[in-house]
Amino acid sequence: MTTEHQNNQLGLNQATAPEDTRADRSFDTIADHFEKKVYGGLKGEIRLAVLRRDIVEYSTQMSEALGRPLRILDVGAGLAQIAIELATQGHSVVINDISANMLEKAKANAEQIDQALDITWYVCPYQTLEETLGKEENDKFDLILSHALLEWLAEPAAVMDFFDQYLTDDGALSLCFYNPASFDYRNLIMGNFNLLDNTDYKADNKKSLTPNHPVAKEEVESWLKAHDYQTVRSSGLRVFHDYAPLKRGGHNDPDAVIRMELRYSQLEPYKWLGRYLHILAKR
Repeated sequence: MTTEHQNNQLGLNQATAPEDTRADRSFDTIADHFEKKVYGGLKGEIRLAVLRRDIVEYSTQMSEALGRPLRILDVGAGLAQIAIELATQGHSVVINDISANMLEKAKANAEQIDQALDITWYVCPYQTLEETLGKEENDKFDLILSHALLEWLAEPAAVMDFFDQYLTDDGALSLCFYNPASFDYRNLIMGNFNLLDNTDYKADNKKSLTPNHPVAKEEVESWLKAHDYQTVRSSGLRVFHDYAPLKRGGHNDPDAVIRMELRYSQLEPYKWLGRYLHILAKR
């Protein structure tokens, strides 16, 4: 594993801001809760299974076409499971998150792998990464991952300029983001009409992992179009699992649930019901 690099110029936690002011979200203070809630059960296994299929398959094809390992950047990586897995395949990986606690967990997982990994770690907001990444052509990346980041940024559209700066001309961008349509659909199924009628409803983001400022699929697609990206594949994560109020039949078999989630994750209209959406786009 390469030498650690840490950049703490802006502190490890998000700056205190007035309640009516949006700020980039850090999960530093609830890293244990995040790990358990997001990846502690079948929901996390489904999430990783879909992302693994989409990204590993595409990155393998890209690496074979280039005739070399890829240079990969994971922005707002959190626990960085997919990025670490890509490192085990011989790729050079840079992993970034605003939370030191989240990256400590990621590093602990990476250190359990009995293999030398080419990973560099940066603790900082993505906005300060350019101070250490460099700005030359050979400082760019073949693949940039940004998973569950857009919905937690104060200015999510602005990150597209960062991607433009650090992605190679023929590179690929992997965006995974919370699907606001799934919030409405799940509450329709649950009969939570009062919540849907409450236009002022906000989740308690001191502990809740439901974003209050999600970005819709159409909005993300408009950003990609404006920045001259073409979508090469799209998937839904948890297209039915979260909507099943009762476990019956195949829902009692986790392996069967994952198999069916993978099957329907790329099929319309089911994929657009996913709790999260994954879009893989290239320049």
